[in-house]
Amino acid sequence: MNNLKLNETPVRTSRNFNINNIKLENIDMPNEINEFSNLTITGENVKIDNNNNSNINLAYGLGEILTEQVKNQSNQKLKLSIDSKENEETQIELKFDNENANLVENIEIIANENTKSTIIIKYLSNENVQAYHNGIIRVSAKKSSNISIIIVNLMNSQSNNFLAIQNELENDSNVKYTVIDFGGKNSITNYYSNLIGEKTNNTINTIYLGKEDQLFDLNYIAELRGEKTNIDIEVQGALKDKAKKHFKGTIDFKKGCKKAKGNENEACMLLSETAKSLALPMLLCSEEDVEGNHSSSAGKINEKELFYIMSRGFELKEAMKLMVRARFNKILENIKNEDLREEILNEIDSRLD
Repeated sequence: MNNLKLNETPVRTSRNFNINNIKLENIDMPNEINEFSNLTITGENVKIDNNNNSNINLAYGLGEILTEQVKNQSNQKLKLSIDSKENEETQIELKFDNENANLVENIEIIANENTKSTIIIKYLSNENVQAYHNGIIRVSAKKSSNISIIIVNLMNSQSNNFLAIQNELENDSNVKYTVIDFGGKNSITNYYSNLIGEKTNNTINTIYLGKEDQLFDLNYIAELRGEKTNIDIEVQGALKDKAKKHFKGTIDFKKGCKKAKGNENEACMLLSETAKSLALPMLLCSEEDVEGNHSSSAGKINEKELFYIMSRGFELKEAMKLMVRARFNKILENIKNEDLREEILNEIDSRLD
């Protein structure tokens, strides 16, 4: 069993906020990482190398212990090279079961110049396994590349999910993330983007849904360096039972990023009296002539809207499902794969039962 201190904010805040990092006790980190064979890859528009041995150097990440584990003990190493000019889809599905309970993965995605692609990475687990996932995803977006990355976490609520994402964006590149974060007793994510090129655009849309005693800790960091760069962060969530969420969003305007723009918005719907939400949106600035906006909100479900829906013949539980779906719908529309979108909608209904 390990005690972990993870996901540090780039700038320290008052200790009273209790959000500078997350401390987890008695985490069962496997000492021996066996083969993980439950991997399915569909799509032919990217070259895939199963022996990704590139060096891992993270600007932030979740913490030294988890980073070192990926460096030294990965049981899945994937390197994806995108050369297609058409926006075709590649899907990577990793499924946990009793024979594949521990996954430590190192994924590198390189979007070459003037290429387009959609990459779906999906994590699933059966209800009986207490799975462990520790992954690092690194994305390099070359000049004028356009890439959409969809990450879907549908693990059960008894597992541990740790994920660090790092992006580097060159001139005129466009990287769009859609993150569906539902699974894990502890689901801890560190997202970092380095917008080094001019006119780069980075969008991250996230939905999370917590139940029972799940804990979500989301630390999103963007550093804007090139002129006329843009970052948009949109996070929508709902919590029921005793679930907890920490959101930390930092947009840092570095010297040289004139006319850059950054927006972040996080909203949490509390579906019970015992659910808890903490948020820390931050704007940092070392440059003039930039535009930054941030907002955060958390509140109980709107009783007037709930009454209106129930007056149309819906029971309480079904009315709440409709309201959560409505909150998530704008982000779910980013997923063009209809089967995947329907799977996520069914998962929302199941977790709200």
